[in-house]
Amino acid sequence: MRRRVEGRRWLMASGLWLAAHSLLLLAMPVSAQESKFESTFNDGVAAMRGGNLDQAAGDFAQSARLNPGFAEAQLNLGLVKMQQGHWSESEVALNKSLALKPRLRGAGLFLGIDYYRENQFAKSLAALKREAGIDPKNATVLMWLGIVQLANGDANAAVESLDKAAMLKPDDVDILYHRGRAHMLVSKESYDHMYQVAPGSWRVHQVLATSFAEADRPEDAIAECKLAIQMRPNEPGLHQQLGDIYWSGNELDKAEAEFQNELQIDPQSYEAMYKLGVVSLEKSKPAIAAQLLAEALRSAPDSLETHYQLGRAEAQLGQYDSAIRDFSRVVADPHDVEPETVRQSYYQLSRIYQRVHEPEQAKVALDSFLKLKQQSDTQQQQKLQDKLKRQHQAATDDASANNN
Repeated sequence: MRRRVEGRRWLMASGLWLAAHSLLLLAMPVSAQESKFESTFNDGVAAMRGGNLDQAAGDFAQSARLNPGFAEAQLNLGLVKMQQGHWSESEVALNKSLALKPRLRGAGLFLGIDYYRENQFAKSLAALKREAGIDPKNATVLMWLGIVQLANGDANAAVESLDKAAMLKPDDVDILYHRGRAHMLVSKESYDHMYQVAPGSWRVHQVLATSFAEADRPEDAIAECKLAIQMRPNEPGLHQQLGDIYWSGNELDKAEAEFQNELQIDPQSYEAMYKLGVVSLEKSKPAIAAQLLAEALRSAPDSLETHYQLGRAEAQLGQYDSAIRDFSRVVADPHDVEPETVRQSYYQLSRIYQRVHEPEQAKVALDSFLKLKQQSDTQQQQKLQDKLKRQHQAATDDASANNN
């Protein structure tokens, strides 16, 4: 059922194929037979766009009879049959379109989706790989190739396909969703194998600690992390991992101690130094925080997050010139840091400028903060509306699929 609904949602956006194919008719000679074919084909295009699938199927079938060599008529017939849920009939039409025009773009993609709907994964993979060879930069083809590879149990191949798709369309939420699933499955397979070959390894306890932390089971995560540390007390990263768990639970004293332990093992650890500096800030120790964060910047001078946190420490210490420099460094490169960090940097600048009696600069900074905050609020509202629309569309599609 899920495969059927996914395909229907995606196909509703495939009208551009119809528009492209209808343009091909303009260059054809205009005999009576061809005129009849052209009008019938265009009637099919209009019917499909209007949602009248039965009429569209009839028109495209008639078009194919009037002009048996026109591959696009078979392709559009296949699309209509797919939307109707008639997978076998769709496969016949799409295979005919490819027989007429082997490099017809889109036919292999839709054929692969058809075969996927019927759990014919080997045929689906063959069709999609063929399409990917014709159109290697098509992110949608790569996404469906990854989906079928996942269904076929080949998570490693799916990761490769979906990573390529994500490079072509980095903000496509469907690609990101399936890519995340693929990576999670690869991780699970790797961990499962690790459990089999070394069930008593400290690595197993480390992985379990990560899993429990992600599942919001902090007590279990702490217990597993401590077991890993007991087995490998001087292993870099373990004390930091335990410190992260304590920090997420707002146990700042314990987090502070673990980050300190990490630095005893690895004095050059930028992450432990940075995190200990931020925890020190949260514990109202700005002098210690400033020292740690300044040291961290020597290891990672371009870290804008560290500049921001150091600016906070300097502001608390009354070192306003230094704080202004660090916050200004953040807002100068707003695309290289989290938006919230940029907003808060402007807010901090507005407060500091007020303290040093520079009201014009304070107003500029405050105006920038308010503008960014308004943009953020608008984006959050839009995301909420989009989410509600997707939920409504999913419910509608599910109801329609059940009725059919």
